[in-house]
Amino acid sequence: MIVRNLANVISFLGVLAVGVLFLDGGYQYIVPLMVFNNVMDDLDGVVAGKLNIRSQFGATLDNVCDAVAHTVLVLMVGIHHGWAPGVFALAASTAILIRIVSRIAPGAIPGFGSPTNELIRHMLLVLLLANFFGFDATIALIGVFAMNTVSMLLPYRMPGLLRSLTKSATSIALINVALIVAWQVPYAAPVVALAFGSTYLYGFVSGSLKAFRA
Repeated sequence: MIVRNLANVISFLGVLAVGVLFLDGGYQYIVPLMVFNNVMDDLDGVVAGKLNIRSQFGATLDNVCDAVAHTVLVLMVGIHHGWAPGVFALAASTAILIRIVSRIAPGAIPGFGSPTNELIRHMLLVLLLANFFGFDATIALIGVFAMNTVSMLLPYRMPGLLRSLTKSATSIALINVALIVAWQVPYAAPVVALAFGSTYLYGFVSGSLKAFRA
C-alpha cells in the first residue's frame, strides 16, 4: 500500500513545503523551496515509472499539486517585487490554472505549450542571476511572467526544451543537479540560465514559425 502511493506522497511533499512561505520571514526560503519543488515534481514521475505504479489518479493529483505549488510560488515572487510584477504574476498564475485544468480534462492531449515548472525554473534562475550580478530582478521577472503566460497556453509543441528532452532517470537527475549547482555555486548560475533560456527561446520562436507556416 505504501509503495503503491509513494509517488503520490512525493507529490504532496512538493506542495506542502510551499506552506513555509506563509510563515513570518518565509520568503527568505523562496530559492530552496523552488529547487525542492522542482526535485519533487520530477521525482514523483521517476518513482512512478520505476515502480510501475502510474495511474490516472496519480497523474491528476500531480497536476493539482503543481497548480497549487506553482501558483503560490509565482504569486509570492511577483508580489514581493512590487505591484507591476504582481500583476504579471497574476496573469501567469491564471495561465497555470488554465493549463492544468485543460490537462486533466477528459480527452486532453498533453504535450503542448511550455510546462508550468518551466516558469518556476525561469524565476529561480532570474533570482539567482539578480543576486550574482546585483541587479533589480523586477524587469526580468515581468518578462519571464509575460513570456510564460503566452507559452504555457500555446496550442502547439515547443521543441528543444531541456526538461522535455530528458526522459531517463539519469538525465532528469542531471537537470536537477544543474539547478542545485546554480544555486550553490554562483558562477554556474549564468551558464545554467543560458542553457535553459536559449533552449526556451528557440522552442518559442521555432514552434511559432512552424505553426504559422502550417
